[in-house]
Parts: sequence; C-alpha cells; structure tokens
Amino acid sequence: MNHLTTSLGEFALARFPEDPRDRLRAWDAADEYLLRHLEGTGDGPATDLSGTVVVVGDRWGALATALAGSRPVQITDSYLTQRATGANLERNGIDASAVRLLSTRETPPDRIDVLLIRVPKSLALLEDQLHRLAPRIHADTVVVGTGMVKEIHTSTLRLFERILGPTRTSLAAKKARLIFCTPDPGLPRGGNPWPHSYALPADVGVVSGRIVTNHAGVFCAERLDIGTRFFLRHLPQRRGAERVVDLGCGNGVVGTAAALANPEAETLFVDESFQAVASAEATFRANAGADAKAEFLVGDGLSGVPAGSVDLVLNNPPFHSHQATTDATSRRMFTGARAALRPGGELWVVGNRHLGYHVTLRRIFGNSELVASDPKFVVLRAVKR
Repeated sequence: MNHLTTSLGEFALARFPEDPRDRLRAWDAADEYLLRHLEGTGDGPATDLSGTVVVVGDRWGALATALAGSRPVQITDSYLTQRATGANLERNGIDASAVRLLSTRETPPDRIDVLLIRVPKSLALLEDQLHRLAPRIHADTVVVGTGMVKEIHTSTLRLFERILGPTRTSLAAKKARLIFCTPDPGLPRGGNPWPHSYALPADVGVVSGRIVTNHAGVFCAERLDIGTRFFLRHLPQRRGAERVVDLGCGNGVVGTAAALANPEAETLFVDESFQAVASAEATFRANAGADAKAEFLVGDGLSGVPAGSVDLVLNNPPFHSHQATTDATSRRMFTGARAALRPGGELWVVGNRHLGYHVTLRRIFGNSELVASDPKFVVLRAVKR
C-alpha cells in the first residue's frame, strides 16, 4: 500500500485485490497532475467542484477517493475498479455513500457540471463514453481529461473535438498531460457507432461464419484475434450435461463455440468488464438461441463461483493490467479455476509461447499437457486431480 499526498489530504491507496508482493501503485502521474490542477496548485485557480462531478475511467479509485468530499459519480467499465474504490474509501475512513458507482452500461447523471476523464487504453471505449455523456453536459460544464503522454494521441484529441467541442492540451509534467475541452452542446456529433458486429472467419469450427457482437472497449472488437482463432480450432470435444466456464470471456465467442458443440452443457460467461459481459450475452443469444442455458457474471474471476461446481474452464488470460505487463491476473485465474473445478475437471488455456503458462499450471495443478502449438501460441490442459 502507498500514500497519495494532495492538498485535499493524504490517502492510503491500493489496487484490488491487494497483494503485498505487488509494488504497483494505485495511481500515477496523470492522476496527480489532474488533482493538482483541480486544487489550483498548478498554473491556474482551483476548480469549482460544486454541482454534479463525474469521474470516468478512474483506474483504482484514486481520483474518486481524493475527491470524495465532492460526492462524485464514478463511471467505469471495470468491476475491479469498483471494488478497489470501495476498499480505498473504507481504508481512509470515508463512507461508501460518498461516491456513487456506475458501470459504463448504466445511464449517466442527467446533468454533469464537472466531467473528469482518465483517458482509457481503448479509443473505442472513449468514443462510446463521450457519445453517452455528451447529451448530459452543458456550455458551462468543466471538462478535463488526463493521461500519460504515451496514452494521448492526435486521434484522442479529435474525438474530444468531434463529440464535445474545442479541445487543447497542457504542457507535459512527469510524462503526463491534461486535456481541456470547451463543450459545444450544439455540435452535430452524429450517432454512436457502438456496438460493432462482424462475421467470424470460415476456419474456426462450429462458430465459422457466425456473427459476434462487441461493445466498445472489448479486446479485438474489430476482428477476431489470432490467439482466440487458434484456440477455437483446438477446443475440447465434449458431450453431456456439464458446467462450462468461459473465463475472461470478452465477446463470448469461445463459450458460445463450446455451447454450440455441446447443447446439453450450461455455460457461464465471466469477465471483470461490464462491456465484455454485455458483448458475450449478445453474441451467445444471437447464436445459441434464447432458450440455451447460460449465465453471465461480471466479477472477480471465479471468486463468486462455488468450489467444486465446474467441469471445464476455457481461458485466454490477459497479460496486461492497463500499461503494466504482469502475470498476476493469469495466476489468479488459474488458481480460481482449480478451486471451482470438480475433481477430474479441466482447465484449457491458450497463450503466447513465451509466457510460460505451463510452469505456472504445474505449480498450481501439479500437471500441464500441451494440446496444440504453432510458432506463436500454445493450448495447454491442466486437470484437477
């Protein structure tokens, strides 16, 4: 745990779930730059934070916690961000009601007086959120974005210009930058292009040619990624009534393929992204039918799934947490899968060869079998003994 010091106070902050081995902070220079600007400790006066303050894309709740005195609304696509925010409020003795938590799938406040945007990694998610927020802002709304210099591109600024109004940037400080936007409520911004759908290629088994739906921000929303494509060609062939989990489901194409191949199975789609789970449900319903058996869960991996209740887990784990490369997420996914599986249950994983998932699986399961490989990817199988 680290301490963020601001003119508003000092705050003990941690990521979620808190891991004593994790030295990554729950904030960065972009968050600090935005807070200094709002406090008036930068080049200008303090920002009036009266009215409705909305914080979009706050990664671990640092901004919402520091600004809790203004009772902000936090909008995020991340379940883990919501949990981190709640935990950070509690550890700083702040009542949970001080911050209203909304997902990106929920309706924003009717009127927004201060809009603070942490620029996301996904330009599509930014586009979608700006379209959703634009009708709620007015000519006097204060709009400030923040991000590291490497996260803010010309395309980022063009989105603010096209959807909200005239936009400029600050000088860089500690490799961070601010975005200032003057809202133009009369701007003809056009319609929101999200969600986006595409047809799968013809060489991916039972889902060949099927249509998948992708809400903004979902991994590879424009086309099927090559890792998933390889995985779809090597999924297990199973029959009978069993419980299957698409863990880190994204747009749900892997779980949908498993369900189509085994109509007797019940499929659980799990992701920490609200956008992903909405995509998975749309993809599944369009291809498997309204009566097919499935559940859709936004959560922290398989932590909410009863132990020993699952027969098969399919997983294409991420190896990035925002800008950081880490194996923490995959390790937690594998550990959660082992707990959720029944004896004899199987975890099937696809990943880049260089990530060494076989070593981690042997440590957690005591075994790991290579199912398929090509020069870039491997599909691995681990069995709960």
